[in-house]
Amino acid sequence: MSKLEIFKTKAALKAFLKPLKASAKKIALVPTMGALHNGHISLIKLAQQNADIIICSIFVNPTQFTDPKDLEKYPRPIEHDLAMLADAGCNAVFMPNVEEMYPTGADEAWHIDLGHAEFLLEGAFRKGHYQGVTQIVKKLFDAVEPDVAMFGQKDFQQVLMIKNMLAYFKLPITIITCPIIREEDGLAMSSRNIHLSQSERAHSLVLSKSLQFVMDHFDDYSLAELVDRAKAFYENIDGVELDYFTIANGDTLEPAKSKDENNLVALIAAKVGSTRLIDNMIIK
Repeated sequence: MSKLEIFKTKAALKAFLKPLKASAKKIALVPTMGALHNGHISLIKLAQQNADIIICSIFVNPTQFTDPKDLEKYPRPIEHDLAMLADAGCNAVFMPNVEEMYPTGADEAWHIDLGHAEFLLEGAFRKGHYQGVTQIVKKLFDAVEPDVAMFGQKDFQQVLMIKNMLAYFKLPITIITCPIIREEDGLAMSSRNIHLSQSERAHSLVLSKSLQFVMDHFDDYSLAELVDRAKAFYENIDGVELDYFTIANGDTLEPAKSKDENNLVALIAAKVGSTRLIDNMIIK
């Protein structure tokens, strides 16, 4: 197992990467906010198939939290995370503090055109969220200058926004989307799952069950009927509040108009207790 290098400044990271780039090593970046689980490790493993050197970043980005309480309670088990990365054979971790990424006195004004999809689904519930996401991802891309970057499919809309940001800046980085990793009972792995009580954990399975229903019965009902039947899963479940369930065009996130569209995805967000969970399944 190679030693996991730890960097806290962009300068130290760039010094580490410089000779590797000079020898034409392919660099992959796996951006995370820590609280790592097997979903993150699947990103590392896929990165290893696509690059020579794997850099994981751990940074809880304040600009993408629309609720300060959410930022405050975001889990930060750093020793656990470093052990997982070392075991997975990650080469280096970049763990800057807030000052390193957002220096005092720097002009941090940021607003780019991410397209209409920014304001749909998560964008409607968490206004400004994707401006914060794309701002920090651009900063990480500038620090690492990777050849490829890995993102999880669970944040389907986020991947779309990052691709739009890449196009906006014309960055020569390949985005690889990694499939959702699920617990044995179907719950999508998430750093937020640790906040679920035992009963909430049981109730949270409704997300994957409603999505699986749409997958299994896609040919049996119209799009409108599929959405109605999926939403019916959420009736009479204590402590579960549905934010949205949609079958959307995967390129625009607008509600799908026809089953014949060649990129369809079912997406959901729900509050289980005080924990907000998202999930999706790609239909085709």
